[in-house]
Amino acid sequence: MEKIQTEADALKVYRRLLRYVVPHWRIFLLAVIAMAIFAVSQAGFPAILQPLMDESLVARDPEAIRIIPILLMGLFVIRGITGFLSTFCMHWVGRRVIKQLRTETFRQLLSLPVSYFDQSSTGVLVSKLTYNIEQIAESVTNAITVLVRDTLSVVALFAWMLWISVPLTAFLLITVPMLMALVRFVSRRFRKYSTRIQNSMGDVTRVAEEVIGGQRVVKVFGGQHYEAERFEQINEQNRRMHMKLVATKAGSVPLVQLIAGIGVTGIIYFATLPGVLDRITVGAFVSFLGAVMLMMAPLRHLANINAVLQKGIAAAHSVFHLLDTPPEGEGGSRAIQRANGDVRFEKVHFSYGENKEQVLKDINLHVRPGEVVALVGRSGSGKSTLVSLLPRFHDPDQGQILLDGVSLSEYRRTDLRNQIAMVSQDVVLFNDTIEHNIAYGSLVDTDRDAVREAARKAYALDFIEQLPEGMDTVVGDRGVLLSGGQRQRIAIARALLKDAPLLILDEATSALDTESERHIQKALDRLMEDRTTFVIAHRLSTIENADRILVLDHGRIVESGTHQELLDRGGHYASLHRLQFSE
Repeated sequence: MEKIQTEADALKVYRRLLRYVVPHWRIFLLAVIAMAIFAVSQAGFPAILQPLMDESLVARDPEAIRIIPILLMGLFVIRGITGFLSTFCMHWVGRRVIKQLRTETFRQLLSLPVSYFDQSSTGVLVSKLTYNIEQIAESVTNAITVLVRDTLSVVALFAWMLWISVPLTAFLLITVPMLMALVRFVSRRFRKYSTRIQNSMGDVTRVAEEVIGGQRVVKVFGGQHYEAERFEQINEQNRRMHMKLVATKAGSVPLVQLIAGIGVTGIIYFATLPGVLDRITVGAFVSFLGAVMLMMAPLRHLANINAVLQKGIAAAHSVFHLLDTPPEGEGGSRAIQRANGDVRFEKVHFSYGENKEQVLKDINLHVRPGEVVALVGRSGSGKSTLVSLLPRFHDPDQGQILLDGVSLSEYRRTDLRNQIAMVSQDVVLFNDTIEHNIAYGSLVDTDRDAVREAARKAYALDFIEQLPEGMDTVVGDRGVLLSGGQRQRIAIARALLKDAPLLILDEATSALDTESERHIQKALDRLMEDRTTFVIAHRLSTIENADRILVLDHGRIVESGTHQELLDRGGHYASLHRLQFSE
């Protein structure tokens, strides 16, 4: 992750964060006004101390004795009301900002290209959406509240101190350069360790997510000790980063108090000198000293809030870096309602990034409308990559792909993907009802009768009707409450409902038992009618009836023909066939 290099960069990030406050400026202004009144009231206590000492306790003035308790009570009431308003309004604004940031971040994740997710850890991205944005919440609410309220309190108390005695106040100012140097040093350390903590939290989330998702593999292969050790290393790194941050924070507070204590000690000594003592009353000195002591708390808060502020800046920088990543884009400008399904690859080359080995090399292929083309080959031969170019998950490095004689890059990306349905080996179901998993996305408004018909054609309706809540049954995380075969049939029903002219089947029957496969194969045969279909298959028995079989090897099409033609040829396909049926 890119780091913040300078104070100017940090300020730029925080200014950008504050732009999210602008739409809520009225509530924010109310909070600031309440904080300003609260801060001014802070100076009211030492202001009351002077007449309390000089007129009530020393001069015994009955008017002062009567009115001072009333003033004190009024001061407490004002502070109570303004304290509530400032805290509530600032948190209201803060949660609005967080909601907006989360919405923008989630929408950005939906719009980013597949290549971004290929290079990013899911755990790190989830951590940005949860942990990092929560850190921003603290910097928007608590940090601004303390910065405004306590800074104004310091200013109000300082103004009162100047009113009482300019020499004493000037003497106190000798501690300011030391405080400024300390704050600058601490700020840099806070920001550095906050960035490292956020990166570490991404690693913690990533490892936990991997283990939870793959817990069956962990158990079967006895990976508990290995995973525990791996997590322990990352967790320990996270702990160390937190402790360095805590040490910096804990050390800065007593240093601020020590510097302030030096100032207070000097003031007491300076005030008791003969020339100064004659020019100040007992009440004025107690009031001045009271203002100094009251200033200690705001200074301590300002020293503490620096940690929160720097964590928020580091978190905001991380989130903004994601938000600034260029989205996938709309593609071309050409609209398309329903394609005929004529697909042509012309001299297509592809690799996953610069300086990477080419996965596809000089692919030339023409698939006619309604033709069923099977792709076979060893793992890593480029089968899945080839079909991933059709929905433009990736674009070729060289060459072009045409749909109905038009380059894919000329179509609007949404329109292009509306022409494609996909059923893969790794079925993706969402933690929602069966109906919403079949009528997913752009199909969400489909009436239930059409959904039931798609389920019937996919041989899924029988088991759906046996479930307690039927179509309204929630399938659980990634469809965990359904069997592999049931999940596959839901995915096939989804493809049937979409009724797209292009179909991609990636090992679509691999998760099924023999009986289910027989039923599903019938459903797939129905699904493939009048559709241009690309079938990726490892089990060659499932693609014997394909119109054409393409054999890929090291990113090239090395053979093409029907099942029987390729067997008679005795080449790559015949070799793969012998390996599978040798037993």
